[in-house]
Amino acid sequence: MIRAVLSVFLASVFVASAAPPPGGAARTGDYPNLFKTYLGKTDAEVEARLDTAFQLMFYGDPFTQKIYYTIADDMAYLADVGSRDIRSEGISYGMMITVQLDKQSEFNKLWKFAKTYMYHDEGPLRGYFTWHRAYDGGMTRSDGSVIRGDGPAPDGEEWMVMALMFASNRWGDGEGIFDYNREAQDLLRMMIHKDDQPDRGSVVSMFHPEEKQIRFTPDGYGASFTDPSYHVPHFYELMARWAEDPADRAFMAEVAKTSREFFRKAAHPETGIMPNYSHFDGTQLERRGRDFEADAWRTLGWPAMDWSWWGQDEWMVEQSNRILRFLASQPADNWPDKLQLDGTVVRTNPIAPGMTGMAAVAALAAEPDLGKPFVERLWNMALPSDVGRNTDGLIVEGELRSWRYYEGLLSMFGLLKVSGHFRVYGEVTD
Repeated sequence: MIRAVLSVFLASVFVASAAPPPGGAARTGDYPNLFKTYLGKTDAEVEARLDTAFQLMFYGDPFTQKIYYTIADDMAYLADVGSRDIRSEGISYGMMITVQLDKQSEFNKLWKFAKTYMYHDEGPLRGYFTWHRAYDGGMTRSDGSVIRGDGPAPDGEEWMVMALMFASNRWGDGEGIFDYNREAQDLLRMMIHKDDQPDRGSVVSMFHPEEKQIRFTPDGYGASFTDPSYHVPHFYELMARWAEDPADRAFMAEVAKTSREFFRKAAHPETGIMPNYSHFDGTQLERRGRDFEADAWRTLGWPAMDWSWWGQDEWMVEQSNRILRFLASQPADNWPDKLQLDGTVVRTNPIAPGMTGMAAVAALAAEPDLGKPFVERLWNMALPSDVGRNTDGLIVEGELRSWRYYEGLLSMFGLLKVSGHFRVYGEVTD
């Protein structure tokens, strides 16, 4: 009888708080599953939900559901079907999804495509990946338009590093490009030390050495500012433990600290909204990208992920409560997906699947009464598809541009993180 009462009491305590266990889930291995604690879903139901989402995204209908496509027998990519190209962002996200779901074959195919068609092995950009390519790995899309620009987008590289480190720890290292840890270490070193490389031209390190922040790009104007959604302190904490060079470990520890402080500066004090792009001091960029839009959707979830994994900064709880409180005040069937920082609506989206996925992640740090409705919204939402596309894979005249790639990826991350299936693979020590 006493044991039963105690069990009920402990369960109620867990449901009443989204706080991570002491030290955070990265240290304890205790990852909360809000589908179970908030909605009462069983392990079998959650596993089925994840498997269904994965199968649709990777092996569903090629014109309306999937974004994973094979090229030859040993390579594959995730397609931005709306823009008709392949992005380092999507490759890196696909690598992270597959390592989290123990899908090594798909992981290896994505990684080989990136190394074969997107990696710069010579010239000023050597050591980095281009941020986009055509479906055949070239520079001309199937509609004849030419992909302009060959530079990197650092969020692709930092997610690749983390996915490769997890792959090394989960599956062990292979040979050549499948020596996951070697590849991760070399890429991270380049991101930190590009400035030391001869004949690099105007290309610089992805992590600003003085600001200790990730840049928007490592070349041109983009090197002078940042993107709040590129800041992933929950990853930087692991890089600060797993980088080979002790000096790099110390540097990445500073990057993690700076990113947490940056979130405080970038978020509007009342709405919690962050801009797409900002200066290193957190203030909005004066030119395009000053509003909250597609890139910034990710900022709904990253502070909560940091709190869930590490539990270091209670401001992340305040921030998650703040942003979910704002979203709760909006029409449930017409969310704003483009906003000014003060909450002024610029554009709305009736379903907003990408934002729904990220808002549900915020529930990992928010108060239960605020978080639960967003967890439920994600559970009840179907993975994005393109029912308005014809059999040639073209946008039907008058239909909206396809967003099943980006919106689908953020939805998938929401499912993984909220269900406790987005985990650290590797030893965590202080």
